Amino acid sequence: QVQLVESGGGSVQSGGSQRLSCVASGYPIRRYCMGWFRQAPGKGREGVATIDAGGGTTYPDSMKDRFTISRDNAKNILYLQMDRLKPEDTAMYYCAASTSDYDCRQKFFNFWGQGTQVTVSS
Repeated sequence: QVQLVESGGGSVQSGGSQRLSCVASGYPIRRYCMGWFRQAPGKGREGVATIDAGGGTTYPDSMKDRFTISRDNAKNILYLQMDRLKPEDTAMYYCAASTSDYDCRQKFFNFWGQGTQVTVSS
């Protein structure tokens, strides 16, 4: 059974940093594309970062200079380092696992965590 458990959310002031973690069980994250997504109140879900089986990463333009996705293959943990946070980054952040190794399109993310809330105050 695949289980993804996020942690590390909380409240932070604008300009601050936060690191999210996602502990995966029942799924070897090094073999698949993994990702972080977020959803703010009243908005749709958007991609934040992905990392494929080869370690290749992608980010939306608005996040590429501030967010860094990484993973610890030995511990089976996915991370998201967020720097220079802005109030518009406030959202529920979700860890997700794809069933593909190198195709990181959202439609292949079939396993999701429960999410961790990040609130950025101005």
